[in-house]
Order: sequence, then structure tokens, then C-alpha cells
Amino acid sequence: MTTTDLAQAREQSTPPAPDTESAAGPPMAELLRPYRWSFAAIVVLQVVGAVAGLAPLLAVVELGRTLLAPGPVDRSHAWNVVIVGAAGFSVRLLFTAASSGIGHLLDGQVQLTFRRQLAAQLGRVPIGWFSRRRTGELAKVVGEDVSAVHPFIAHTPGELVSAFVVPLVSLIYLFTVDWRLTLITLIPVVLAVALVPLMMTPTRLREQKEFDAAMGRIASSVVEFVQGISVVKAFGGGERAHRKFRTAADDFADVFYRMVRGLAPIGAGMQTVLSPPFVLLTVLIGGTALITNGGLAPADLLPFLLLGLGLTAPVAALGHGFDDLQSARRAVGRIRDVLGVRSLPEPAHPVAPQGHRVELRGVRFGYDDGHEVLRGIDLVLEPGTVTAVVGPSGSGKSTLVQLLPRFFDPSHGSVFLGGVDLRELGSRELYRTVSFVFQDVRLLRASVADNIALAVPHADPDDVVRAARLANIHERVLELPHGYETVLGDDVGLSGGEAQRLSLARALLADAPVLVLDEATAFADPQTEQAVRRALATLGGDRTILVIAHRLETVADADTVVMLKDGAIVERGTPCELLARDGEFAAFWQSHRSASTDETDPVLSAEPVPPTPAPRGRSAGREERP
Repeated sequence: MTTTDLAQAREQSTPPAPDTESAAGPPMAELLRPYRWSFAAIVVLQVVGAVAGLAPLLAVVELGRTLLAPGPVDRSHAWNVVIVGAAGFSVRLLFTAASSGIGHLLDGQVQLTFRRQLAAQLGRVPIGWFSRRRTGELAKVVGEDVSAVHPFIAHTPGELVSAFVVPLVSLIYLFTVDWRLTLITLIPVVLAVALVPLMMTPTRLREQKEFDAAMGRIASSVVEFVQGISVVKAFGGGERAHRKFRTAADDFADVFYRMVRGLAPIGAGMQTVLSPPFVLLTVLIGGTALITNGGLAPADLLPFLLLGLGLTAPVAALGHGFDDLQSARRAVGRIRDVLGVRSLPEPAHPVAPQGHRVELRGVRFGYDDGHEVLRGIDLVLEPGTVTAVVGPSGSGKSTLVQLLPRFFDPSHGSVFLGGVDLRELGSRELYRTVSFVFQDVRLLRASVADNIALAVPHADPDDVVRAARLANIHERVLELPHGYETVLGDDVGLSGGEAQRLSLARALLADAPVLVLDEATAFADPQTEQAVRRALATLGGDRTILVIAHRLETVADADTVVMLKDGAIVERGTPCELLARDGEFAAFWQSHRSASTDETDPVLSAEPVPPTPAPRGRSAGREERP
């Protein structure tokens, strides 16, 4: 059976890779389920506090009736009313304070849980997923969106309870006094409630989504502008980069203006009908009409004047609580989107690889449906060899090497390590076996030693120094203020080439049998590049090395060169063999040589070079080429 037959058989038996885009994350109720008893305590305390808060108002009403009643004043009754009112106020203060305190403690716990869940989820999602997301948008989810749940957790429950309990108890009392004036007192509330649906129309909801999207674009443009400020200034692009930020800010201003223009009349109308002057005017007109007709005692107007304001104040607060609820709902929706991203599945029973031979069988992959970046890749990487992947931009080189550390799963076909499909290999075992150095280096805000020992946290200091020497970064580290204890980002910063060499030292210390390099010497000077190449040659042994090659020197050192074009392998073989064929690789080679500034420094002739004795650490089958 040929390799192609194996690939086809495997493709038929292997289901497509799981979609790593966002699925429906857990609903808000599910996210908050562990805190349901704390929410219940908040509600109960707020109910007691809200009811007790009516006692001072009812005490004023009863005191007015006592003082205005004909005959001598009942001093004992009057003082009892004052005491009851003061006691109700004290109970309200105590219980609402307890409710607020529990709410704020609960808010801290919920935010901490959300951030931990997001951190854990971001650690499980495919690493390639991050390359398709803006840093600013993810930072907004973890930062601003998690913080946006604060009003919903700490304030909205109390406001909602007050908005329903206070009017309900007040209405029951007022109906016992006079049902006609009670209905008149409800006119401002009915008008305000009638305006609420206008805030939830599809247009208003669309404007709110556009507002959130505009905020995300501003955050992303700021991050991109700050991170790339040195480059855009160096190439005179500062004005263009600043224009991009201004465009995002102007778009946000336009969206904000449209949203405010739609909500302002509604908000102004609600504030007007719920304002104390409008409520008092409504009650006075209705009460005067009833009193002049003999249908209401003058003293009975007092509870409507006091409790009428108590009816509208919670409803006004409900408007702010509604805004907070809408903001929290949208924020939780974005949090759910991240929590709902499908992670690469872990095998129930991981299989240990037998060796570190790498094989790609019939691999196909595309970031989007209908557009394949890799098409039918069949490739074997033998231990003790260096395989260089070359090709024009957009040919799929970076995508190919990202499949090996399982940043993505192929949509069809399989990647094998030691005879085991990567999907049957546990992630811990995979990252112990595969180490990688990419062109876009990320260093932690930690000491140099901690950055090098990232994969081996308890590494011996001598091993850290040895790896730094091999990566030709040791001498530079000694020049830093505190040597290997220098904190990067605080004490000093490194150049692009130095950061890449530090990343290479990290990979060398990990001593993984499979090493993936995405042009690890892209920023290095010629002397450093020679030192790094010698280090890799010394460490070669039976290590399996896959390199994305842009420089001819890297290609010359490879045992096998794979030429990619339009996502497919068009040529493969040793550098000498491919040059002799005078095909795609030869054209690629000549174009790079002609673009070189030094035409007099050829690295490789077109004639095959006979094998020479392998240097220390290289496999016996390797060829050393000039």
C-alpha cells in the first residue's frame, strides 16, 4: 500500500477536525448558579430593608393625622409613632448595608471566578485561535467586560427589589386610604413604564451593539498604535497610524451620537414624568378635586404626597438598573463567546509516542470553509535530520509548521509523532516532545533565567547558562545590570535578535527531541547566525528539526528541502538535487541570490557535494556542505 493509499484510508476513517470557533457558551444563569444562595440572601435583606424604609414615611403620615386631629394632642401616641419611624429607619439602614456588603463581596468573587475561567479557557483553546483575534478585543473581554458585571451583581439586585417591593407595599396602603387617588398617583409611573419598550426596539439594540463594537475597535487601534509606534515613525507612517486611531475615534463618536440621539428623548421623558414636581402636581390636582367635592378628608392627602414620591423614586432607579442590566448582559454575552470557544479535544486515554519520527499523511487545512491553505501534504521527518520548508509568501509554510505543535488540527488527514496521531497524544506529552521557536518572540516580564527556564522551571543554573551559551546570548546577559536575574521589561529591554536568541536558548534547554524553528535567526547578525547554526549542528544528534527557511544559509544546512507552492509540495530533495533539477526551487534560489547584497559569497554550488564526515553531534547520514 502506498503512502497515498494510507492517507486516503486515514482521511476516510478520521472525522474532520473540530471547529474551534465560538459555540454557545454557558448561559448567565449557569455561570452564576454557584452563588444562588448569596443572591437569595441579598434579596431577602433588601426586601426587609425596603419595607422597613417605609416606616418613617408612614410615621410622618400618622404623626400628621395625630397633630391635626381636633382636640388635645395625644403626646404618648405621637412619641410612639416617632420611635417606630426611627426604628424602621435603623432597620432599613442595617439591612440595606448588609445587603450591599454581601453584594460587593459577591461581586469580587464572581469577577475573580470569571477571570479564572477565562484564563483557564484561553489556556485550553488552540494557540492558532489567538492569531485571528485582536489583542484589544480580548483585553476588553478579560478586563472591561468582567468589570461591567459589577453594577449587576453589587447594585442591580437591590435596586430591582426596591423597585418592586416599595411600590407594592405603598400601593396596598394607599388603596386602603382612597382607591381613586391611588390610581391618579399611578399616572406618572404608568407613563414612565410605557416609555421603557421604546428603549428595547431593534434599532436601539442594534445601536448598543454598534457602540460595543466601536469601543472594541478603539481598544484594538490603541494597542496596535502603541505596539507599532517605533516602526511607523521610522518609516514616516506616524500620520497614517494616527489617522487610523482618529478614524476609530470618529466612528465611535458617530455611533455614540446616534445612540444618544435616539435615547435622549426617551430618557428626558422618563425623567420628567418621574420628577418630584410632576408627581406632586399630579397628586395635588387629583387630591384637590376630591377634597373640594367632599370625597376625601384633607388629612388623607398627606400619605399620597409622601408615598407618591416613594412610588416613583424606585422606578427611576430601575431605569439606571435597566441600563446596567443591559450592559452586563452584553458583557456576559462576550464572556460566554470566549468561554464557548471549542478547545482541541484531549484524548481519554493518551498514547505515548514510540520515538520521534514525524509524518504528515494527506494533510489538508483551511482557516475558512471553502479555502484550503494546505492541500494533500505528505511529508516524513526522520530523526537526526533537518528539513527546510521554503516557498513564496502565502504558500502555507507557517501553517504547516503550526500543525506540528498542534496549534490547529488538520481538517483532513493526520499528523503522526512516533507513530501516534497527535489527536491521540496528551498535550503535556506533546509539549515535552515538541519545542518551537517562532519569529514573533514573546518574553515574559520576569528574570532572564526564568524566561530561559520557562519549560523547565526547576532547571539547574548551570544548564540555563549552557543553553544561553549555545544560543550565543550568554555574553549579552552578563552585560545586563543584574545578569541572569535582570527582569526584562523593568530593568532592561532586548533587541529583536537578542529576544530571538533568548527564545532559542529556551527551546534548547527544554531539550525536546523535535524542534520547530520559524526562521529563528531572522533578526540575528551574521556572526550570531553562524554560532546558532553551529549550536544546532552540535545538538543535532537524533533530533528531528523542521525549519521555515528564508535565508539561503539555512537551506544549505538542511538534509531535505521541501518546496511549497499554493499549499502543496511541488518539489522535495537535498539542496544539490533540487538545484540540479532546475525547477521551482532553483528559481527560488536564484531569485534570493540575485537579491542578496553580496553576490560574491555563494553558499552552495549547483553541483552535488560528496558527503563528508559528520561533525560531533550530527547523525552519521548527514552531509556537511560548504
